[in-house]
Amino acid sequence: MLTLVQFRHSPYNEKVRWALDLKGVAHERRSLLPGPHIAKVKALTGRTSTPVLVADGVALDGSAAIVAWLEERFPEPRLVPSEESLRDEALAIERRFDEDLTPRIRRPVLDALLSAPSYFAAVFGEGASALARFGYACVVPLAGPLVRKGNGIRDEASIEDGHRAASAALDLVAERGARSGYLVGDALSIADIAAASALAMLVRPEDSPMAAPRPVAARYRALMERYAAHPGADWVRRIYRAHRVRRSDFDGPSDRVAR
Repeated sequence: MLTLVQFRHSPYNEKVRWALDLKGVAHERRSLLPGPHIAKVKALTGRTSTPVLVADGVALDGSAAIVAWLEERFPEPRLVPSEESLRDEALAIERRFDEDLTPRIRRPVLDALLSAPSYFAAVFGEGASALARFGYACVVPLAGPLVRKGNGIRDEASIEDGHRAASAALDLVAERGARSGYLVGDALSIADIAAASALAMLVRPEDSPMAAPRPVAARYRALMERYAAHPGADWVRRIYRAHRVRRSDFDGPSDRVAR
């Protein structure tokens, strides 16, 4: 069985989870806490980023590489369009989110979460025991400077840049999604999944694996409210309602969990 090594509530991990769920691929999930994950992930890939998909003892990391691997081995439903022009367009949007917009949007998200260590622990430790979340919350302030440095959160200017990226991303999906409901062509593709997974950090669609744990910390709630009325946020909620086949995340084998 395939094993997905992941973070909860991470857009890159959500993108891979979404692909696995749509394709109905049997797999097991192992959720790690950011920070303590480093030794385990380094042992698998030599790097520190998630998601990691382990298949037949071989570990593959990076959401784009994992989705491409899944497309090759589990082609239905297709997430990358077969028509060349649409395929290039979808992959270009995926790259724009993966390499530019998502890392920048993550800065104000993490800045807001780090202001409330207990809520940071509730988000990334969702599914863990209360004791584990409490212990993790205690170390979050110590790890905060490393999290900020690793994500380019240097000053207020870097956070404002993240807000500019959020506005640009929401404008993009609102404009392109107005034509057919999808970003490329007239069917769901990896472009929609990459964009919706990234913007779920801000929109937090209800009844989905990216729904915000309750109660929501004040600064994070303010961040969500800042973008809640944007037409692009409506697009994210619509894509999640129509195409996110699993309503919550889980640990363990996928075939033992209700959707």
